Amino acid sequence: MKGRWNGLSVVKILIYLFFGVFLILPLLSVFLVSFTGQPVNILGSITDPAIFSSTVEKFKAVSLENYEKIFTNKTYFSAVKNSLGLAVLVALIVIVMCIPIAYGIARTTMPLKKTISALCTIPLIVPTFISAYAVIIMFGRSGWVTYLYQKLGGEGMLIDPYSMAGIVLVQVFFFFPYALWPMVAAFKVSDISLEEASLNLGAKNWFTFIFVTFPLAIPGVISSALLIFTVSFSDFGTPIILAPKEMNLLVVEAYREIAGFFNWGGAAILTVIMVLVAAFFFWLQHLFTKGKNYGSVSGKPKQQKLNDSKGLTRTLSVYSFVLVLFPLLAMLSIVMQSLATTWGKNPLPNGYTLDHYKTIFTSSLGNIQNSIVLALGALVLSVIIATFVSYFVVRQNSNKLDFMTSIPLVVPGIAFGIALIQTFNTAPLHLTGTAVLLIVAYTIRRLPYMVRSTMGTMRAIKQDIEEAAVNLGATPLTAAVTIIGPLMLPGIAAGSILVFITVIKETSISILLAPADWAPMSLAIFQNILRGEYYTAAAMSVVLVIIVLLLQAIANRMSKNQL
Repeated sequence: MKGRWNGLSVVKILIYLFFGVFLILPLLSVFLVSFTGQPVNILGSITDPAIFSSTVEKFKAVSLENYEKIFTNKTYFSAVKNSLGLAVLVALIVIVMCIPIAYGIARTTMPLKKTISALCTIPLIVPTFISAYAVIIMFGRSGWVTYLYQKLGGEGMLIDPYSMAGIVLVQVFFFFPYALWPMVAAFKVSDISLEEASLNLGAKNWFTFIFVTFPLAIPGVISSALLIFTVSFSDFGTPIILAPKEMNLLVVEAYREIAGFFNWGGAAILTVIMVLVAAFFFWLQHLFTKGKNYGSVSGKPKQQKLNDSKGLTRTLSVYSFVLVLFPLLAMLSIVMQSLATTWGKNPLPNGYTLDHYKTIFTSSLGNIQNSIVLALGALVLSVIIATFVSYFVVRQNSNKLDFMTSIPLVVPGIAFGIALIQTFNTAPLHLTGTAVLLIVAYTIRRLPYMVRSTMGTMRAIKQDIEEAAVNLGATPLTAAVTIIGPLMLPGIAAGSILVFITVIKETSISILLAPADWAPMSLAIFQNILRGEYYTAAAMSVVLVIIVLLLQAIANRMSKNQL
């Protein structure tokens, strides 16, 4: 027993404790509140007899009333229906839209393929609430698109940004890369000999694509559709900016219940529904990724001959540029707004100034610093936890830890934020409204990225290096920290930048949990938009995107150096 009880065992227990307190307990608490309708202080019940008695009384009043409201309360029912409808619609549009460009990148000699591929990464860099704001600049009553539309004889607005159409527009054009790259991979893996056989038998190109090429890519297409559904369903940034009051969506209703009305029961039941729906579709996506293989059985695929038909490749190239033009124009609109003295009812600003940037670097410099400090805090915690989790999963086959680190992937940010507020809103761990809980929330939300990055590196490290250190007298913990740790640096570095980028962009957790003195950039931009301070919001959005771009460039350089 002594040999098994060592420093690594203590670390493993501490990691389990961390996940138990800050992930499992909040999700369990919010589930219980959905039955009681009142906050349930599980930690307090363990440490304080008075709180325990109060909790017992609450459990005596357990009912299914909140669950019944899903079907009887028009607001809740329409929120569920609208959210599901929105996610399905976005997924269908994105899949249809991405099939031509995915085929063009994977299977043709489409002109300017590298440029198009690079432009397709722009939507991934922009936080969704910033892209929603860009749509307002473009399609709002004073938007430049509206101006051009009216000049061409149109009346009113081409698209009302504060509507379901506005939300769909943002999500389609800023989420499509999530589906594009898996579909590109799906088109690349099929065996070209099957298509050649079809063509040799006299089939036309279009017939071969429909009945041979596309069926081989179906698993990737379905997996991409399910992924887009989950991303759209969980998105908070777009609806919170664009959804009108009369439109009910789950994420917005959950936010209103907790932030506006302190309706614990209502917020809890909506949170439970969000988690269950997201988990179900994440499971389906995982099933189609792992459980099926539509690839050919002819061994290694032959060298693929890319389709070089001039008519097809030029058409696909033009189509792809049109597709990426919208996110590009959206970002340019943000940049123009940040430089404008005033802008409205005209295609271009009335004048240009850098005053808005001067303003944010004086009055809002603290928000920029907060974002960096909070991201660094989450990064340090992520590195420590992910390194040991990867070690335990790879070396000790700790499947439970592997499963725990995957849970945050299926929990929408707004749902997790509500769960944390309900759990840590009172003693003995009264952390709501502190930077500590914010850092912990960021860490748990982004930990899966770091774990996946470090696990790949961990598997490449031979166990005999570590065993040699132990045989020379080092403890298993010392060997893990001094030998394995440095060897994992490439994986840690790649995961670190990904964690830092996603934390800087995080919206839902920041809006729900950030205290006033620790408000990050994302929260400051959101508050500026709500207050109508559009020019400073645009300037800070540009700064945020530039920071993300720089970090992305560093990540790309580092990943190339590792290959």
